[in-house]
Amino acid sequence: MKKQVFFSTTHRLVAALLISVAGIVTSCTRVEEPTPAPPQSTTPGSSTVVTPVSSTTATPVSSTTATVGTVVPFTNYIAATAELSLLSAAVARAGLGTALNAGQITVFAPSNEAFKAAGIADEAAVNAMAPDKLKQILQYHVISDKIDEPAIPTEVSTSYQTQLANAKVYVYKTSAGLITVNNATVTKANIPAVNTVVHIINRLLSPNPQNVVDYAKSNPDLSFLAAAVVRAGVDVQTVLTQAARNGITVFAPTNDAFKAAGYADVAAINSADPAKLASLLTYHVLASTVFSQTFRDNAELTTAQGGKVMVRVSGGKVILIGKGNGTNASNITAPDIALSNGVVHVIDRVLLPQ
Repeated sequence: MKKQVFFSTTHRLVAALLISVAGIVTSCTRVEEPTPAPPQSTTPGSSTVVTPVSSTTATPVSSTTATVGTVVPFTNYIAATAELSLLSAAVARAGLGTALNAGQITVFAPSNEAFKAAGIADEAAVNAMAPDKLKQILQYHVISDKIDEPAIPTEVSTSYQTQLANAKVYVYKTSAGLITVNNATVTKANIPAVNTVVHIINRLLSPNPQNVVDYAKSNPDLSFLAAAVVRAGVDVQTVLTQAARNGITVFAPTNDAFKAAGYADVAAINSADPAKLASLLTYHVLASTVFSQTFRDNAELTTAQGGKVMVRVSGGKVILIGKGNGTNASNITAPDIALSNGVVHVIDRVLLPQ
C-alpha cells in the first residue's frame, strides 16, 4: 500500500513539473506551503513565490532614469562607463556589438569587479578568451525584452529565457528593493540605452548546459547521489532531468553524507529499496528554482516528497534540518550551482524525512 501511495505522489509531481513551456499563464507555488497559489500571468518570465531572506539586510539598488543624460546605444554606453570597460571589451571580442544595439532587450551587465571575481582580470584576459565562449557567456546575460525594475515581480522568483538557447536566469526582488539574478546582485538598475534596459550586476553569470543528473554524474563527490537516482527509478530520473517551467532546486548530499546516513558504498545504494530511495531523494527537491539569497531564517520549505525542511540562516550561511535529523543539521557547502533545469546546493548531510 505504501508503494502505491508513493508512486501516485511521484506521478503527480512529474505532471506538475513538466508543464508545457508553451503555456501563457504561469503557475505560482509557495515553497513554504504545501498547496499551490492561484496562477498568475508574468509575461515574459515565469514566476514562483519563494521564501526570501529577511529584508532587514537588503539594500535597495540605485536606479538611473531616462531623464539623466543622453540615451545612447548600448555599446556606446558601456564604452563610456568605467566600471563596464571589461564588458565593453568582451562584447567587442565576441562580435556582439551590432546584435546588442538592435531590438528590445534587457542586459544584466557584469561590472569589472564581476569579471575579476570570475578570474578575468583585465582586457588582455578578455581578449585571450575564445570568441564563441565569450558569446555564450554574454548571451546568458541578455533577455529579448525590455524589463525595467518596476516590472520585476516582488518576492517572486521569476524565470526569464535568455538569448542563449535553453538557458534561463532566475530573478528575485525583495520588498526592500534588492534584486538578485541567479547568485548575482543588481547594484544599479534601470539604466537606459537605445532599445535597451541595463541592470549592472556584481557577478558574472555562468551558463551550464548540464541537468541535475548529468552534473551529479560528472562530479566524483556526488557519485553516490547519481547511483541513488538510477536505483530510485524512472519517475525520479524524469523529475531531475527534464526542464520544468520554474526549474527545480536540489539539495545534493555528498558521498560522505550518504556514508554517514548508512550507505557505505554504491553497492549498498544499489541494494536499497527503490521506493525508499525515491522518497528520500524527492525530500531533497523543491519544485522551483531557489537561490541561497532567497532563503529566510526559520522558514519551512515544502519538498517534492511532501515533507518539510527547516531553514536556518546565520552569518550568510544556510543550514537545513530534516524532520528526522534531530539536531544534526546539514550545511550548504557549495551553493547556487546553476544548471539547465534549476539549481543545486551541495550539502554535507542527508536530509531525513522521518
